[in-house]
Amino acid sequence: MPHIIIEYSANLEATLDMAAFCEHLRKTAAGIDAFPTPGIRVRAFKADYYAIADGNPDHAFLDISLRLRGGRSDEVKKASTEEMFAAITSYLAPTLESRSLAVSFEMRDIDPELSPKTGTIRKYLKDS
Repeated sequence: MPHIIIEYSANLEATLDMAAFCEHLRKTAAGIDAFPTPGIRVRAFKADYYAIADGNPDHAFLDISLRLRGGRSDEVKKASTEEMFAAITSYLAPTLESRSLAVSFEMRDIDPELSPKTGTIRKYLKDS
């Protein structure tokens, strides 16, 4: 893992290329030693219905969760959180400067005893 899940307000699509943002997060995660490349998944879900702050329809939000299989030290998780959030805010800088946008990021552990996995992705990776 990690699995990166983005939830965003529909009005953000006018100013942010979500596919490119997903790829940016994938590349960032792939560059972090604590995140094995075969486990990286990035997906985004648009919220068509939402209400933000004072109800102004121009407000937008991005809520990003990173689910990570347990077992990493707090120091590794903190450093990874900082690296991911820096990559997020750097990428979003033009959008943050041009519109009302709330951005949140949270890393969560997944208990490996309660989350069995299987798959064949490793078999098909170019570097395997």
